[in-house]
Amino acid sequence: MVVLGIDPGSRVTGWGIVSRERGRYLHVASGAIRTGRGDDLAARLLIIHTALREVLAQHTVQESAIESIFRHRSSESALRLGHGRGVAMLALAQAGLPIFEYGTTHIKKAVTGYGKADKEQLGRVVAMLLGQTIEGPADVTDALAVAITHLAQARPVVVGPRGAAP
Repeated sequence: MVVLGIDPGSRVTGWGIVSRERGRYLHVASGAIRTGRGDDLAARLLIIHTALREVLAQHTVQESAIESIFRHRSSESALRLGHGRGVAMLALAQAGLPIFEYGTTHIKKAVTGYGKADKEQLGRVVAMLLGQTIEGPADVTDALAVAITHLAQARPVVVGPRGAAP
């Protein structure tokens, strides 16, 4: 099984592809999609969508997982995050991938065993599970953690497009 994990954002969207073979997690590829600070929202969303379509064209994945929206101090920031998440989900749906959704606390607990782990703890455990140092911003490590979480689940809930949650 090969899974693409996504940590959505309007300025930086992390992505990571992980496979699981004989009980071991293997890092396939990962990266960060960066948008310009001066770009308007529509331009940033186009950059995210185009870059994810390129990732999907270069790599064969069977399923995808994305971090769900969480409460945010600023409703404006949450809305921008939602837009970035939406275009990421669009790219995944266009590729015909099932999309699974996981909350931040669930991801941290699945990967580190502690739902309130900080980014440094999460990064260390992801690197240990993959057997290598992960290059790039924390968004990349977070995306890999999303993929690992999905691979670790026995029965995740599908949120689109190949089915709907019950």
